[in-house]
Amino acid sequence: MGLTAAEQTELERWMEIIWDTAKEMGLDPYPTHFEVVPQHVIYELGAYGLPARFSHWTFGRDYHRQKTSYEYGQSKIYEIVFNTDPCQAFLVEDNSMLSHKFVCAHVLGHCHFFKHNSYFQHTNRRMIEEMRLHAERIHEYEMEYGSRQVEEFLDMVMTIEEHFDPVSPTIKRKTPEQEAYDRAHEGQRPDTDYDDIWNVAGKADRPKPRPRKIPEEPEKDLLRFLVEYGRELTEWQRDIIEIVRSEMLYFLPQMRTKIMNEGFASYWHEKILETIELTSAEIWEFRRLHSSVLSPSGSRMSINPYYVGFQILKDIERRWDGIVEPGDDEELDWMGRPITRPPGGGRAKLFAVCEEDNDVTFLRKYLTEALVKKLDLYTYKMQEVEGEMMWVVQDTDWRRVRDSIVDSMTNFGQPILTVEDGDYKRHGELYMKHAYDGKELDPDYTERVMKNMQKLWGRPVHLETVLDDKKVILTMSEGGEFSQEDIAEAA
Repeated sequence: MGLTAAEQTELERWMEIIWDTAKEMGLDPYPTHFEVVPQHVIYELGAYGLPARFSHWTFGRDYHRQKTSYEYGQSKIYEIVFNTDPCQAFLVEDNSMLSHKFVCAHVLGHCHFFKHNSYFQHTNRRMIEEMRLHAERIHEYEMEYGSRQVEEFLDMVMTIEEHFDPVSPTIKRKTPEQEAYDRAHEGQRPDTDYDDIWNVAGKADRPKPRPRKIPEEPEKDLLRFLVEYGRELTEWQRDIIEIVRSEMLYFLPQMRTKIMNEGFASYWHEKILETIELTSAEIWEFRRLHSSVLSPSGSRMSINPYYVGFQILKDIERRWDGIVEPGDDEELDWMGRPITRPPGGGRAKLFAVCEEDNDVTFLRKYLTEALVKKLDLYTYKMQEVEGEMMWVVQDTDWRRVRDSIVDSMTNFGQPILTVEDGDYKRHGELYMKHAYDGKELDPDYTERVMKNMQKLWGRPVHLETVLDDKKVILTMSEGGEFSQEDIAEAA
């Protein structure tokens, strides 16, 4: 059931009040368009990431997971907001008026963050239109090559979609004619006016040039590598890989700033709703919602980004306002001198942090010893206790806890794999290397990635890693057979 005309008029009035209040308090968001939609639309938008995105079964899976979680009371999505200019935000139609006010204030915090954080500055603010074009192209491929073939190819690409490098140069694709010419003239040196220099010994044959290495340097961006060097790929397949990669680049800043972004929006929904006029019943409902959103995670396997981000930002504001609490360590500058901060600098510092940092730098700089204890953060591991495997606390040292959280965010939580040789042993096989950091690869994940990389590359794929403290080479053959060999034996 949608809003009545009277409810819509009231909501629009409160949106203007909240907008004006946010601006007066220093927020500078993009113009924001709000739309009230049914619950199922919110879950669909949450699953797809943006409207008009191409269809894939994984999005349907995510939709049903979110819907089931909501129906069983495990979670609830109050809003969806997109990083566009103007920002587009969606509210759930069956929420209360106070919930709408709460969400509007929260959204404006996100929109300011989108506009000012340095990691969002190069994103495409018109990505909804571009994704619509992507979806149209993929639909055309489905019509021409068959929906099953296109879906199976997307399945393979999306297995490795997070293995891209945001700092890689722009993909430079060659035309089919250029690739055919390169293959026909591979290893040949073009004639020049200095050909006689190569024949310094008077020999009839020139020295053979050193073969070009593929890739010339280790390549972390698997998607980019496949587009540029995948000889088994057709043009429509290369195009799909580029589509997936460009969409991942759009989502990258949100992946890098989840804790900061949610903490910043939560900070501002509290400040704004404390400022605007609410009834006694609304104040009670606001505090209930606020506590619900910012409750510590109920699972030891994850942290609540709203809670952690909000608490760190509140602590930054307090410290930069010059307010000292029991247990605070004396802060020293780079020369070892005590740092004193005059009152009133907290809000300015929050805006500066919002502009400059991502989650890794944010946690590294501002997750203090006192906060680790206050938030009850620790590391854990699976261990056998009295004959049963269970999770136990591994470490409570605040620096190791902080570093563990930061480490889990490296490469979006995915292991770093690099392509070392695209013509391994001169057989056109693919040799990759895992940047081993003390954590072994998950067996199911490894086999899935290697299986799909083999299909995409078209030749056997090898992966160097460490298992049981030994260097090994894992191999996926063209027949789909998975094998393991010690490095010493392989040599």
